[in-house]
Amino acid sequence: MNVIKVSARSRTAAVAGAIAGVIRELQRAEVQAIGAGAVNQAIKAIVIAKGYLAEEDVHVICDPSFVEVDIDGQERTAVRIVVEPRA
Repeated sequence: MNVIKVSARSRTAAVAGAIAGVIRELQRAEVQAIGAGAVNQAIKAIVIAKGYLAEEDVHVICDPSFVEVDIDGQERTAVRIVVEPRA
């Protein structure tokens, strides 16, 4: 599964569309962000995607966690948020 990577400069509407599209297609999206600004953009995008999906009667839940990622040989801590339809 592809991880949707969000930066502090990501457009929330574009990320929200990507999240909603992945949920529709695969029933599960993983969003990853490093840093406070990126996490802020990711959360806003998830809220917007939740609204898009609610119009289709799809209600989602989020499961956040920390994950270690390697970027250019440096280990960084990222926030990974799994977004799935509520059972």
